[in-house]
Amino acid sequence: MELARQLPAFLLAVLIISAVPGPAVALLIRRCSVGGFRAGVPVVFGLELGLYFWIIAAGAGLAALVATSYIAFMVLRVAGAAVLLALGFQAFRAARRGEYDAELTAANIVPRGRRGGFAIGLITNAANPKAAVFTFAFYPQFIPDGYPLLPTAAALGLLQITVEIAFYLAFASLVGGARTWFARARIRRRLDALCGGVLVALGLRVATESR
Repeated sequence: MELARQLPAFLLAVLIISAVPGPAVALLIRRCSVGGFRAGVPVVFGLELGLYFWIIAAGAGLAALVATSYIAFMVLRVAGAAVLLALGFQAFRAARRGEYDAELTAANIVPRGRRGGFAIGLITNAANPKAAVFTFAFYPQFIPDGYPLLPTAAALGLLQITVEIAFYLAFASLVGGARTWFARARIRRRLDALCGGVLVALGLRVATESR
């Protein structure tokens, strides 16, 4: 019963976390504005699998290693920053070149890019040290004393990723529905520049912030 009383606060926190702009939102905007809703689906599932990895790690006590080990934290920080910076510079390059005729088709993005989208989403969260530290700090607040840590964290994690998948798929559908508007070269260049700026800024923050 005590855990059930915690669920409303947990769900509210998850919704707030999902709505805060970050790498997931930037990736989905860029992906879905080109390939539509279908291009965003593998990204969403990759992101959530990466997050669930850290939730299970937190439940198993492994996230504490990242939170307390300087070497483990540094390795993840460098990897996470590299992924975000690479994605950001890729967007900047597309904005600078402005050559969208060949790439503005779902055929180029969806069939060829399903695995790529899933991998990008997975690496973005799995290589993010902030995700590790966040889950380590967040989940214990909602696990009452006496409850087994790993099974309870796993169950709450499934609830969180279910909520986030629904939220992000709805967002992907919204962005994908406006793909015709995004297809305009001027809009596309501005969007790529904006997404690139967000991803680079997030990458620099991951690279420079301390624990």
